[in-house]
Amino acid sequence: MNSASFRSGRSLLGLLLGCIFACACLLRADKPKEDDRPVVDDSKAKVQQAANATLPTLFVVGDSTARSNAPMRGWGDELAPFFDTTKVNVLNRAIGGRSSRTYIVEGRWDKVLAEMKAGDFLIVQFGHNDVGALDAKGKFRGSLRGTGEETEDVKKPDGSVETVHTYGWYLRKYVTDAKAKGVTVIVASSVPHKNWVNDFADFRKHAASVAAAHGAAFIDVTAITSATYEKLGAEKVATLFQDERTHTNTAGARINAESVVAGIRGLDTHPLAALLSKLGQAVPAHRPAQ
Repeated sequence: MNSASFRSGRSLLGLLLGCIFACACLLRADKPKEDDRPVVDDSKAKVQQAANATLPTLFVVGDSTARSNAPMRGWGDELAPFFDTTKVNVLNRAIGGRSSRTYIVEGRWDKVLAEMKAGDFLIVQFGHNDVGALDAKGKFRGSLRGTGEETEDVKKPDGSVETVHTYGWYLRKYVTDAKAKGVTVIVASSVPHKNWVNDFADFRKHAASVAAAHGAAFIDVTAITSATYEKLGAEKVATLFQDERTHTNTAGARINAESVVAGIRGLDTHPLAALLSKLGQAVPAHRPAQ
């Protein structure tokens, strides 16, 4: 090979490597940055108490998108003003870092269930932490996709083995356990990310399917908030988030809380609608397209 051919080959190789590097950079730029989702320490989580134990109680069960410490804020933190608290207690039992799986595995659901009485209400919302891997890569929080009876065994660091179920299986347990105690249940889809388009598509279908099959109401919070985001536009939506794409600030949390209330108002003759405050009654009802 003469020197001219060598230089030409080297130039082509350099050009090819440059193209590969550029493409890799573009792919990384297109991939959304993952936000930190720490598992909140129980000992540091203040437990709300019912103001009037004789009243029915609305329990919120979920993750950090429903309950967060400032400057982040979850929609469940902003929900109480939309209800007449002389008629109903509003208790936010959501906690950061949990999935539909770990909220049950940790025994948290059993504790909430023990608090419940006939005539109470439950809004259950999971998804943000269910999307991860089943093992240590996902902090042992992920659930299997779907609504069936499929399982997968996962070995824990302490040597124990956990049988992991589907997202739908876990949601079904929340619904059936609560209903068995005379509690009225609403299954809510996850609040959307900052890049909201077609967010949580499969999980929303699974949540709706479980609710329909087991006599619970369903609110597509993802769709309701996403519609609001479409109207506001990306620039305004960006101001509603405290981190890169997942956790809202107070203004964003209020929008998500309004989405929940709009969904409740869109459920024909739902008993929770009668317990809304004037602020809640002023929220336009959202009814899914037929």
